Amino acid sequence: MKRTLLHLILFISLYALPYQHINAQVDQQNLRKSQLDFVNLGFGMFIHYGMPTFMDQDWSDPNAPLSLFNSPKLDADQWAEAAKSAHMTYGCLTTKHHSGFPIWDTHTTTYNVMNTPLGRDVVKEFTDAFRKKGLKVMLYYSILDTHQEIRPHSITRKHIQMIKDQLTELLSNYGEISALVIDGWDAPWSRISYDEVPFDDIYYHIKSLQPNCLVMDLNSAKYPGDALFYSDIKSYEQGAGQFISKENNKLPAMACLPLQQNWFWKKSFPETPVKDVHKLVNEFIIPYNNAYCNFMLNVAPNADGLMDPNAIAALKEIGTLYAKGPGYKELPAYYQPIITHNIAKNVYSNSSWSDDMNIMDFANDDNFGTSWIANTAATGNPWYELDFDRSAYFNTIVITEGKDAPADYTIAYYHDGKWLAVEGEIKNQGRIKICRFNTVIGQKLRLHIQPKNGRAILSEVGVYHERN
Repeated sequence: MKRTLLHLILFISLYALPYQHINAQVDQQNLRKSQLDFVNLGFGMFIHYGMPTFMDQDWSDPNAPLSLFNSPKLDADQWAEAAKSAHMTYGCLTTKHHSGFPIWDTHTTTYNVMNTPLGRDVVKEFTDAFRKKGLKVMLYYSILDTHQEIRPHSITRKHIQMIKDQLTELLSNYGEISALVIDGWDAPWSRISYDEVPFDDIYYHIKSLQPNCLVMDLNSAKYPGDALFYSDIKSYEQGAGQFISKENNKLPAMACLPLQQNWFWKKSFPETPVKDVHKLVNEFIIPYNNAYCNFMLNVAPNADGLMDPNAIAALKEIGTLYAKGPGYKELPAYYQPIITHNIAKNVYSNSSWSDDMNIMDFANDDNFGTSWIANTAATGNPWYELDFDRSAYFNTIVITEGKDAPADYTIAYYHDGKWLAVEGEIKNQGRIKICRFNTVIGQKLRLHIQPKNGRAILSEVGVYHERN
């Protein structure tokens, strides 16, 4: 009997440990420190280098012949020295862009740099060179991969496993990675949703490998700048028209822009002037640093694997104008990132009388550019309701109001035939209100709204079951 009991205890222990690991929460105190450290880094080098370098394109042919890829003079030490001359503090390299060509020694596909005439692990050479100069190391990785057909309506379990396997290699074989910049995910042009490739699975996979590695998803075009949605750092790709508010930003942020005309090298670059360095420093880098925003300047190596002389000269000049990043002791108060699946997206919704075409389903259509608007001719306070069809667990509600439409809310959920009050404080963060509470289970959710400016406007109502 004792031996049987002992075996049972050992069995439970062995199988419970992986479960606990999978469900481990992100340490919010360590996350805040990493976010602060990132902001204080101030200024770094983005490096777009890959198959597009050899095709005069920013997106290469996903089946481009491996024979094209050859940089006989490739010198990552030159890249690091150039970054150091500009008083940059880190580098971030594109390990795989949207056309799906990995530039590291990967076992996940034969379509990689090791099978090209170059035959060298560029990620290793980059990480070694930058660390040798005392610079931090970050990596860029694209979820969209047209070579492997990781694209809308084509994604399989094997694709998701490949993504995890590739990230495991990058976060296991190259030392400490301060941040992972992810692209090609939940963007209008990639059309791969956080449900098709589950964000929370990938996010917690990254954190299980390197708990202090920041996850930055280049998704700012979609989400409001008042809260962190699916990203540890609010990221702005300025080349895509995404600009941070230097006056109002209160989130840890990153903005990126190329020094040259494009992200990847073009044959015209050596003879084409780079961006004005005085403008870059005085209108972007320093003002952004003063708005809790780290600035990442892209410099594209040429087909030889070297940075062009005009880019090297520009970086040295930047170094005479920019000394060091900000020295924040702490960042403004903000809420931890929203990570998990939004169970409110496109479920059946109902409401009090709407204003013309601005009906209820505009508030849970996963589009922050549309809104449900209450009709001011209606009597009584407006209300808004979500019906999940079947009971669901949740512990977080995020309300994104329309501009200049603040309101107070009481929230109730429907459970076993009764409406019960949500016991959680609603906290404001700009036009976003976040309510976190102990996990409940309910079939419906209802907001009772008391508008402050005469009209209730809901851009989005999100409901989540967060791990933290």
